[in-house]
Amino acid sequence: MKILNKKIASKKSSAAWIQRQAADPYVARAHKDGYRARAAYKLIEINERFKFLKNGQVVVDLGAAPGSWTQYVMRDFPKSKVFAMDLLEIKSIPGVEFYQGDFTTDEALNWLTEKLNLSDDAASNGTVDVVLSDMAPNTVGHKKTDHLRQMVLLEYAFDFAKKALKPGGTFIAKSFTGGTTNDLLKQIKESFETVHHIKPPASRKDSVEMFIVAQGYRQ
Repeated sequence: MKILNKKIASKKSSAAWIQRQAADPYVARAHKDGYRARAAYKLIEINERFKFLKNGQVVVDLGAAPGSWTQYVMRDFPKSKVFAMDLLEIKSIPGVEFYQGDFTTDEALNWLTEKLNLSDDAASNGTVDVVLSDMAPNTVGHKKTDHLRQMVLLEYAFDFAKKALKPGGTFIAKSFTGGTTNDLLKQIKESFETVHHIKPPASRKDSVEMFIVAQGYRQ
């Protein structure tokens, strides 16, 4: 792939990224299949293995931009209802309600709570079948710092999942190599019947990302 923009071509990191994109079969596949990003195949591969998505579910997609995970859910499970959220703007998808904002703020959580008809009563059951979180921090290149930032987002997503999920629900969340802290992992295992750490084939080999697959929520 020839890089025509001289400013971009002059930056080695930008040029390397463009060359990698051009050579990536998942990028080509996403373009062919009409997905907004290659990330769609991460969720597809996770679901093919664990089979947690079904028609008619209520699904929350955190860190959803540009929307490829939501696209997959709505394409293959069109009777489902998806609520998607991200700091970045997401182009609309029929049947999906989007919120642009910071998931860690009260405003964003209040929006989700209202849309999902969640009760403040801790003893009440949730209304969500699947919570997806592909949220990731802006990395700084310092492994320990990036890992800690990712764990903060994971903990926020897990706290929300505990409030939102129906009994038996599923929580899928991005982690980084090294997994969670022992305390957080213990809490997740206590809350779900099964917990796995996986790296789907669509996740690039040089990426530090992994995914937690927690199924069978126990309220």
